Amino acid sequence: MFRGNHPTRIDDRGRLKLPAEFKRLVDERYNSQFYVTSRDGWAVDLYPMAEWQRIEEKIALVPSSNPARKKLLSLVNYYGQTAEMDAQGRVLIHPLLREKANIAGDALAFGMQTFIQLVNRDRFLERLETEPLTANDEKELEGFGL
Repeated sequence: MFRGNHPTRIDDRGRLKLPAEFKRLVDERYNSQFYVTSRDGWAVDLYPMAEWQRIEEKIALVPSSNPARKKLLSLVNYYGQTAEMDAQGRVLIHPLLREKANIAGDALAFGMQTFIQLVNRDRFLERLETEPLTANDEKELEGFGL
């Protein structure tokens, strides 16, 4: 399971060097194939291909005429591309998504259980201050036992 916050960098060629803990998990549990995408253009989501295929199976169960399904597929395909981790543990982030998410230089890689989320460090810190976890959020999470 991917967890934690790992400060990282995107090199001049647009490659993310996976933090060592994440690379170790990928090496142990997955192959080197990823689906790199976004649902909002704000963050980059790196799914090991096995995890992405589970999502695709769930999407396939939704009727093809469903408007939300169409929107989701449009977004994840517009921003998405397959990528392979190289021997040094680097994964290329597509230029379109890199630009939209403002990912260059310093970034944060978060473990999101089944995938890795990459965000612009400064934008994330700003959002953390302007959109804190509220009492209503806490109440909603209590309903899930959290």
